[in-house]
Amino acid sequence: MAQHFLLSSAAKTLSLLDVMKASDAQVERLFAALRWPETDGQADCVHCGSLSVYDCRRPNGAPRFRCKDCGKDFSITSGTLFASHKLSLRTYLLAILLFCNEVKGKSMLAMSRELGLSYKSAFVLCHKLREAMAQEMKGRTMGGEGVEAEIDGAVFGHYVKQENRKEDRKDRRLAANQSPRKRFVVVVRERQGNTTPMIFKTEADATKWIAARVDRKTVLHADEAPSWNALHARFDVRRINHEQAYSWDGACTNQAESFFSRLRRAEQGHHHCISGPYLLRYAQEASWREDNRRVANGAQVRRVVGNALAAKQSVDFTGYWQR
Repeated sequence: MAQHFLLSSAAKTLSLLDVMKASDAQVERLFAALRWPETDGQADCVHCGSLSVYDCRRPNGAPRFRCKDCGKDFSITSGTLFASHKLSLRTYLLAILLFCNEVKGKSMLAMSRELGLSYKSAFVLCHKLREAMAQEMKGRTMGGEGVEAEIDGAVFGHYVKQENRKEDRKDRRLAANQSPRKRFVVVVRERQGNTTPMIFKTEADATKWIAARVDRKTVLHADEAPSWNALHARFDVRRINHEQAYSWDGACTNQAESFFSRLRRAEQGHHHCISGPYLLRYAQEASWREDNRRVANGAQVRRVVGNALAAKQSVDFTGYWQR
C-alpha cells in the first residue's frame, strides 16, 4: 500500500527545532524576502516607495528602517496583517508553523499554551492567519472549458439544546424553533483544482453566487437537493441521488463532501462551535488546508507568511478587543 503523504519525508521540510535553531538575522531575512520579493529582500519605504533606506533598529534590537527621502520609520510588518505587533518575528514564525502543521485546524487555547500567550492574543493571531489564507480566494473564478466541479451545502451553527422535561421540548424541525445563527456553507470544488466556500441563509441563495463565480462552460456535479434545480438553465449539471448511490455514471460530490468532512472534524475536535461572523473564516481555512493537503509544511508556512505580508491591515481584527 502506498505511503500517505503526511507520513513521508517530503511533507516535513520545516520543524519547530529548525525555527528555534535559526538566528534572529535568518528569521528577519525570511520575512524580508517574502515582504519584498521584487528586490530580493531589500527594503523599500512603505510610505513613499523609495529604496534609499537604512537600518535603524529600536533600542531593544527589534528591526526597523528609516527612509532617507521622507524621513519616516517602518518595519518589515508595517501596513500588513502583522502591523503594530508586540511579538517577535520568531514567535510569529513558530505560530504559523504550529498552525500549518495541524491538518484539521488549530485550537486557539492550545496555541496560547504553546506560545505562552493570552487566549485573546492567540484568538486574534489565528484569525489573522485564516485571513492570510483567504487572500488566495479573493476574486477567484472557478471552472472553465473541460473542467468539472462539484457543489454541495451543509448546515452549521444550528444546534438548539432541548429542555430537560419532555413536555417542555420543542420540535426543532420547525423554523421558529431553530437557531437564528443557522447558516449554510456552500462550496464549489474543482476536480483536481481549487475549492471556494461561501455562507448563505439557504442553499437556494447560493445559485446567483455560483452563476457569478463559476465559468458557464464548467460541468457541475450536485446532489438531488431542489436548491440546485435553477442551475440547469445556465450549466451542464449532473445529479446524483445519494439515497441510491454515492457515485453513479461519473456523477458524484465526494470531493465536496471531503471538504465538509475536514470542516466538521475541525469543529468537533478543536473549536466545538463555529458560527456567526467567524463561520466564513473557518470555512476558508478548511478550504485552504484541503487544497494544500499535499504541499510540504515548509512551503505552506512560506505561503501564509507571504500572504500576510502582502495583505493590508486587517479590517476585522485590528484593535479587535478594543472595539
